Amino acid sequence: MVFGKLPLPRREKPLAWSQLSHQRVRLLVALSGISFANILIFMQLGFRSAMFSGTTNVPASLDGDVFLVNETSQFLGNETFDKSQLYRAAAVPGVATARPFYYSPASWVNPDNRKTTNITVIAMNPAQPVMAVPAINDQLALVEQTDRMLFDVKSLPSLGAITQAFTAGQDTPIEVQGRKMRVNGTFALGSNIFKRGHIVISDVNYLRLFGATQANQLHAGVIKLEPGANLQTVMAELERTLPEEISALSHAELIALEQNYWAKEPAGIIFDFGTIMGFVVGVVIVYQVLYSDVNDHLSEYATLKAIGYSDGQLLLVVFQEATILAVLGFMPGILCSLGLYSLLSNLTGVAVLMRLGVGLQVFSMTLVMGVLSAAIAVRKLRSADPADVF
Repeated sequence: MVFGKLPLPRREKPLAWSQLSHQRVRLLVALSGISFANILIFMQLGFRSAMFSGTTNVPASLDGDVFLVNETSQFLGNETFDKSQLYRAAAVPGVATARPFYYSPASWVNPDNRKTTNITVIAMNPAQPVMAVPAINDQLALVEQTDRMLFDVKSLPSLGAITQAFTAGQDTPIEVQGRKMRVNGTFALGSNIFKRGHIVISDVNYLRLFGATQANQLHAGVIKLEPGANLQTVMAELERTLPEEISALSHAELIALEQNYWAKEPAGIIFDFGTIMGFVVGVVIVYQVLYSDVNDHLSEYATLKAIGYSDGQLLLVVFQEATILAVLGFMPGILCSLGLYSLLSNLTGVAVLMRLGVGLQVFSMTLVMGVLSAAIAVRKLRSADPADVF
């Protein structure tokens, strides 16, 4: 006897997907709405991330273990302290080097249109580099010349076509803080919505720009420890040795100082508020879809109750619908956001990047958005009475 192959049992579609895909137009509208909410959140978090990462470019690039700043400093460059305290710090056990760092805004005249704007000046002793940026350290000998500087190629276009002119070999004089200077080299550090760009000069040229009285006014002291020295022990000894108006910060604390300040600024608050509004929009959209689905199929849900489905099983169906909507709506949202990030980066010159943390944060918010919407919508489902069907 020859037996044929037994037919495989037909696998039924999940009830949640059947409910959603039954009305495809409604499903597409729902996914479009969720994607729009995702894009709103992505843009706000993208701007916020670009703002914070950009503002910490300089602190993060400093090559040190401990950093001395004025105790009242709200961000790097906000306040100064006397240079003599750096010599006291150098004598503390465990300290290998203590180097000066100057960091100030300066007026800048765009050589193309003669409009005045601001640029941020980074200054140091070329013999005592403080930046962990090879492109800067390799060219420090160039800034020893009078009125010469290195220019940040990632500066905003509003400063002028400086990089293009330098690449073309044009020796264009640029007015910085009322003084004529020239570019001797370039590096890449990055701008942000608060700082249009950076230049690197020597400490001697810094004094030419801001006056000899600024020679003893440091914005930070960059300290490197001896091999094997304990960071916390040295920091405690620095705090004990130096006056109360000087704080000793670790690298992480210096970066946090910068982030905390800008987070409290209006721009940071606006981005946070925009993120919340995007989340609320998403909750409303998903809720409307789920509520309409439950309302339109209330008799079917009542029938399922009549044949033995528990409230918990039916509630699980609605939560599954919310999860499906969240996942499917997230995918076009992140793809559109990637395109918008690229467009904005090209238009503004500020790097707006899709960071892994931002993507995970938005995906998590989208799932929470769906679950919260489902939790609100299922209240209607509890009223599904089998007796209503008959």
